[in-house]
Order: sequence, then C-alpha cells, then structure tokens
Amino acid sequence: MTRKLQHIFALSEQGAKDLVKAVIWCFVCNVSLMVPIGVVMAVMMHLLDVMEHGGDPMDGFWIYTGSAAAVLVLLFVLHYFQYASLYLATYKESESRRISLAETLRRLPLSFFGNRDLSDLTSTMISDCSSLDQMFSHYIPQLFASIFSTVVIGICMFVWDWRMALAVLWVLPVAVLLTAGSKKLQDLFGTKNILAKRVVADHIQEGLETVRDLKACSRQEKYLEELNDKLAAMERSSIHSELATGVFVCSAQAFLKVGLATTVLAGSALMLAGELDFLYFLGFLFAAARLYDPLGMVLQNIAATFSAKLKIERMRAIQEQPVQEGTEQFQPENYDIVFDHVKFSYHDGEGVLDDVSFTAKQGEVTALIGPSGGGKSTACKLAARFWDVNGGKITLGGTDISGVDPETLLKHYAMVFQDVVLFRDTVMENIRLGRRSATDEEVLAAAKAAQCDEFIRRLPEGYQTVIGENGSTLSGGERQRISIARALLKDAPVILLDEATASLDVENESAVQAALSRLVRDKTVLIIAHRMRTVAGADRIVVLENGKVAQQGSPDQLMKQGGLYRHMVELQKESSAWTLGNG
Repeated sequence: MTRKLQHIFALSEQGAKDLVKAVIWCFVCNVSLMVPIGVVMAVMMHLLDVMEHGGDPMDGFWIYTGSAAAVLVLLFVLHYFQYASLYLATYKESESRRISLAETLRRLPLSFFGNRDLSDLTSTMISDCSSLDQMFSHYIPQLFASIFSTVVIGICMFVWDWRMALAVLWVLPVAVLLTAGSKKLQDLFGTKNILAKRVVADHIQEGLETVRDLKACSRQEKYLEELNDKLAAMERSSIHSELATGVFVCSAQAFLKVGLATTVLAGSALMLAGELDFLYFLGFLFAAARLYDPLGMVLQNIAATFSAKLKIERMRAIQEQPVQEGTEQFQPENYDIVFDHVKFSYHDGEGVLDDVSFTAKQGEVTALIGPSGGGKSTACKLAARFWDVNGGKITLGGTDISGVDPETLLKHYAMVFQDVVLFRDTVMENIRLGRRSATDEEVLAAAKAAQCDEFIRRLPEGYQTVIGENGSTLSGGERQRISIARALLKDAPVILLDEATASLDVENESAVQAALSRLVRDKTVLIIAHRMRTVAGADRIVVLENGKVAQQGSPDQLMKQGGLYRHMVELQKESSAWTLGNG
C-alpha cells in the first residue's frame, strides 16, 4: 500500500506512511463525533424514564456530567493527534518534497532545462508544492477518512433500522456521481488555467530580463498592454475553472440537504405507524445532521483531489526524468580528452555535431574555432558532460565520461564560459566558489592573478561587498575576471575556456592572458575563441563547420593548407584595418 500511495501522490516513503496515519486519525475523530450523540440520547432516555415512572431527575447527574467531561477530554486528545498527523507531518513531507525535487533537478542533464520552460519549473517548485501542502493537510486525508467513517456509520444505521438508514443515505451516491461526473470538465479547465498562469509568468519574467531594451526602444506601453491582456485571459480562465468546480460541488452539497427532508418524512411516517420510537427518530436526525457535514467535505475534497492530480502529475513528470548517473570512483591515468565519432543534437532531427573526432592532449592547448553555430560551445560542454552524446563517445584519460558521476567528473574541471554566473553574495564568496576550502589569502592571490584586486578594492566594502543578482552591479569585464579568478583558485587539471577574454579591454586582456598562461601550464586546455590572435599560440586547432571537423592541426600546418582557418585569419586582418572613415 505504501508504494502505491508513493506513486499515486508523488510522496516519499515516510510521507506515504504519515498519510496512512493521518487517514486513521481523521477516521477516528469523525467516528468519535458520534459519541456526544450517544451521551445526549442516554440523558434523554433517563429523563423520559423519570417522567414515566417517577423519581428524582437529578439521579445520575454526576455520572452524565462526568461522561460529558470525559467525552470532551477524549475529543481533545483525538483531535490533538489528528492535528499532529495532518499538519506537522505535512510540513515535514513538504520539506522532503522540495529537497527531493531539487536533488532531481541537480542530477538532470542540461538538455532537460533546454526543453522546459523555466518559469513552469519555478511554478512547480513553489506554487504546486504549496498547493499540495494544503491538499495533504486539509483535503486528501479527510477525504479518505470521511469515506471510511461514512461506511462505518452507515452500517450501524442499517443495523438499527434499515428504512431510516436508506432515508438518510440515499442522497449520497447521487451527490458523489454529480461531483465525479465533473472530472473531465475540471481537468480541462484546470489545465487551461495552469497554462494561462504560465503565460503570465513567462511574460513577467521576459519583461524583467529585458527591461533595459524595453525602455531603450520605448516599448513599455506595448509590453504593459500585452501583460494586461494576458492577465485578463488568466482571470477568465480562473473564473471558468472555479465555476466548473463550484457548479457541480455546490449542487451536490445542496442535494445532500434533501436527505434531511426524507429523514423527517420517513421517521414521521414510521412513528405514526408505531414502528419507530421517538428517541431513535431523534437519534437518526442528530446522526444525519452530523453525517452530512463530513459528506459535504467529501464532495469538496473529491473536487480538490481532481485539481491536485494535475499538480502531482507535473511533479511526477520531473521526478521520473532519467538522471545522469555513474561511478564515483574515478582516477584517470592522464587527462587527455578524446572525441571519438561524436554525434549530438538538442532536438530530434536537428544535428549539432556529426561524426566529430579529435584529441585534446594533456599539457597542450587545443583551440576550437569556426563560424558561429558550428558546434564549438556544444563540444566544450559535452566534454564536461553537461549533456550526454547521442552517438560515439567522449573519454577522459581513457574512461568514457558517460559512465562517471557528473559531480565526480566536474571536480577535475575548471571552466570559464562567456555567460558568467555570479550570485548575490560577497565578492570573496563568489570567488571562493571555485574551491570552498580555500583560505582568504588563497582567494586574494587568485583575484590578483586574474587582475581583479584593483577594481574589487574600489568597491564600497572591498572583498566583502555584496554584489547584485548575477553581478548586476559589475561591468561585463569585471564579472568575467571574477569567473577567471574562480578557475585559478580551483586549479583543476582540465581547463575549459569559452571566449574567456571576450569582455576585456586590451590592457586587461593582456594581463589576464598572462594569468591564464600560468593557469594552463601542464594541463588539458580546451579553448574557444573567435579572435585568431587569441589562438595563434595554441598547440592544436580544430576547425568546426556545420557540426563537422573541417580541419585540424597546428596553426602553421593549417595556414599552409589554406581552407577555412586561413580564410578566417585573413578576414580578421582585413577587419583590423577597418576604420569609420572607410565607410
């Protein structure tokens, strides 16, 4: 049962066990609410007996008073355990759910994120998880508990008087069918509502990311008009979704009240026929009034469960994604990177690399060059197993990297990419990210080697200055130098550089290249650059064009061969002589 609940509701093993406990405690509490009716019935029977046979009405007063107090204590204790099993356990499972999702996302290949809407993932992590917290604390356990308690109480009613039981319970299957029959409609409008919310989230995120361009192009009013239209569409979708649910649920709950009328009519007829005592009739009325409240909650919870199912499916779709796995025992004999007939595409039918083969040897600098879109950055990221290849293999020190755990593999890599990622933290901690155990002195040394020290000391609090989100308070060149400082601090045997000096001015570029020269000594270096003078000193150049290896060899060899490399060198020489006056 535990495994089945785990699968149905996307729970952890402990969460499934806690759900069972919560259902049991809710069931016990629902049944216990019939106990006060028993106490009231006993008191009324005593009073009727006194009226009929005489006696002191106060006889048994303390017994009934004590019974009432005991019932109150019992209800308090049961509801305390119900609260603990519902809310406290739900909060623990909420923590487990979020950590589990984060761990799954951490181990997924980057291809997953390339194919998914990031705002949709954010919605799943925040909005869907919050909704499920409410589902498991307010709806789902009560749903199952109400079903079980209704069955038990219904059986007891049939034992006492099957005719009165029918009068009370006949409305239940009709009400349930009304609610269950709305499932397809609820799923349809619920899915549309989720999509409408995603469109709004995407548009807001797009506006935040492009706010400078919107202002520069005077597109603020147009953007706000589009946002208003999308918000209006989301509002209509939400109304339709709520209406689709409310019409059926409210109709079903209203229909339950018809049961009170049939209970009164059936009870009155049986009493007049002398086939039912007044006390039993009164007991059935109390029981019906008490029973219809949890039944109304059952109907509401059924509808809520339909809504939860959509969110659970979205969450399960993430958790069931195949993650990147591999051995954590990886000690290569050397750090040669070998691409062996590698094929790769981001989407089916859209090849990026096709039969690519080359070797980046340890102790040498291997440069990847070629026209934009040729597959250079893709090859660099495949070497670090950000994605898994579709064909062929990539080895590091003779070991196929597809069989190595990504985190274990990346311990051997230091990377500086064109798109630098910084965190809203101090400059010191952003550099220390390269090696968490590094001392402050080692961080300072890496910053100086990457030509960061001068501009960092000009910041308000120096190395303890908290930079904005993704380093928004720094220039592009400053951000890239911090990224280079990280790589220097990590001092890994494999270095991946993707346009590492693209955002630097001439003076800083020369200084950073000197630092990089120390960084790459005796290491495997894979560098991507568009400036031919940047790769002129490389030991080996691989020219990629349209996802294939067009040429490879030393710079001198490729110049003698002619072809694309020589053509690119000559074009850049021509462009370097261009001035504004040429136009």
